[in-house]
Amino acid sequence: MTGAESTAAAPVPLLNAANVLTGARLMLVPVFVATVIASGMSHAGWRMTACLIFVVASATDLVDGWIARRYDLVTSLGKVADPIADKALTGAALLLLSVYDRLPWWVTVVILARELGITGLRFWVIRHGVIAASRGGKVKTALQILAITWYLWPMPEALAAVGPWIMGAAVVVTVVTGFDYIAQALRLRRPAR
Repeated sequence: MTGAESTAAAPVPLLNAANVLTGARLMLVPVFVATVIASGMSHAGWRMTACLIFVVASATDLVDGWIARRYDLVTSLGKVADPIADKALTGAALLLLSVYDRLPWWVTVVILARELGITGLRFWVIRHGVIAASRGGKVKTALQILAITWYLWPMPEALAAVGPWIMGAAVVVTVVTGFDYIAQALRLRRPAR
């Protein structure tokens, strides 16, 4: 065995812990949707159940990314499936909150347009490089998760009034980081001189 052969990395199996968690997040989306619909955003017990499912599904995003990086389990499937699972979960939550008149439609449209646009940009530049999640992107995700959780949980009226402020911060960071990702994509696509 030559030195090059001994240092060659073994292929990463598609069925690994990180990808299983991503798959679990995708499977939780219809369960989450069903519990929100069952709650009608008026039944406290179903709302709490929907909120807990959303939090658990959101937590899998942190865990699967950590596992993939920590144990070198990054796969092409994971790179594609992970953002799809994220957008499916967040998108479903935002759409349902707007359907039940808890969240203005313009907020849902702005956030989803940005999320879908950035996902499209990532695919547009994939041959030139990867647009990694920035610190601002991570703050955006945390604010969106916190805001959605706040809206889902049956809060007392005084605490419920905080939700729009959290969502407002999420919208601002979502838009600002969107422009940052566009700048990154344009730099990656710029021909080398």
